[in-house]
Amino acid sequence: MEDQKLLKILGNRDVMALAFGAMIGWGWVVTAGLWITGAGSLGAIISFLFGGILVIFIGLAYAELASAMPLSGGELYFSYKALGRQLSFIATWAMVLGYVSVVAFEAVALPTVFEYVVPGYSKGYMYTISGWDVNFTWVAVGVIGSIIMAFINYRGMKVTSVVMSILTLVILISGVLLVTGSSIAGDVSNMKPLFVDGWGGIMVVLIMTPFMFVGFDVIPQTAEEINLPRKRIGQLLIISVLLAIIWYVGIIFGVSYMLTPAEIAKSNLVTADAMAKAFGNSKMMGNILVLGGIGGILTSWLGFYVGGSRAIFALAKAGMLPKSLGELHPKYKTPHKAILLIAVLTTLAPLFGRPALVWLVDAGGMALVVAWVLVACAFITLRKREPNLKRPFKVPGGTLVGWIAIILSVGVLALYMPGMPSALVWPYEWVIIIAWAAFGAILYKYSMKKYGAENANKIMDKEINRILAEEDIVNGDKKNKQVKVFTEDVI
Repeated sequence: MEDQKLLKILGNRDVMALAFGAMIGWGWVVTAGLWITGAGSLGAIISFLFGGILVIFIGLAYAELASAMPLSGGELYFSYKALGRQLSFIATWAMVLGYVSVVAFEAVALPTVFEYVVPGYSKGYMYTISGWDVNFTWVAVGVIGSIIMAFINYRGMKVTSVVMSILTLVILISGVLLVTGSSIAGDVSNMKPLFVDGWGGIMVVLIMTPFMFVGFDVIPQTAEEINLPRKRIGQLLIISVLLAIIWYVGIIFGVSYMLTPAEIAKSNLVTADAMAKAFGNSKMMGNILVLGGIGGILTSWLGFYVGGSRAIFALAKAGMLPKSLGELHPKYKTPHKAILLIAVLTTLAPLFGRPALVWLVDAGGMALVVAWVLVACAFITLRKREPNLKRPFKVPGGTLVGWIAIILSVGVLALYMPGMPSALVWPYEWVIIIAWAAFGAILYKYSMKKYGAENANKIMDKEINRILAEEDIVNGDKKNKQVKVFTEDVI
């Protein structure tokens, strides 16, 4: 099993579509109204700029580490080399929760968007959760969509990358139309109030931003499938983050510039309604925006299936999870059992109804920030402990970048704690965190007892040494070619 290899097929376009498509997703369609009503138009923009700054610093740490150690599983290997096996498991398992939360989020978002395209389709009352009626047809759309997404990922990265590229183009077209139309037909007076609840409102929206920006870290998860120079991996990661910041700020501006606060308050899909109003209350244009939103659901869904399954694959390959989860499909070369595990965990999400959207955003967001803190710690530690480590994408500023990333991440993490205006909701959101931690602890202890800690360390050391040796070979080949050319010129 250790000799099984993922297919190295991803190019520039594939990587950008994977990261950007994963980051954008559907949240900009479903929750843009919540951002604006929660913090005000300018407050929401500031929240995403703050969140974007955090993600840029975290992204810089990821970019350097991913280019130095392009191994499937990303932070598992960065944090292991710097912080040891147990912290590497915590970082990766927390990241998996973030990914699984997004996949589950999309399973709930899909039936939500159908309410705009097919009004009144939700029938067959089953029960009520948090004041929201869960209907059979609503659940069925989410479950069927989840099964289809799992099947596409099961069939291989080649199919996934083609679908991602097409859908990302659809998203870009719809978003550009929204911002352009709103800029022409909107009014600056619609943006009032600029702030709601001051810094409290900004913080409430700020804790949602890690969940909205997650996706750039899918690049390290798929590093072994990227067929590009190592330095390019780091460059594409940072470019994808910058594009996502521009995107979210543009969407918030477009919606708030086009719709009044009253219109936002009564709208189920503010982006679609803003698009329709910008083009003369055209239902067709609203549906085009929804089409882009569906594209976002699917790109995010696919991207996080990829990221989550690769992280689970890496953990299992290292013996930190049951090793069967680290097997590749003999034909499609995908971690098929890891994909099926994610499918089982997330296909049931629609049964919890639309309130699950917010629970998943907050709980998944907190898990992501925990992982980011540990990656930033790994970045600083390796800068000090391994100064001669080859870093094809080397971040200027040294450990200062890492310390800023840690300070910002810890600051955001504090916002989730009890007593803060944006604290996680008990019991729903804390139950998700606690249950996931317990599930991981059980799997980890089982795997350590069965395979042994020494075996896990040996496998990870072997993988890291292999990838570092490959870099030495590449550099050696370059030097030999240069010497040969110089010698021929002299002769």
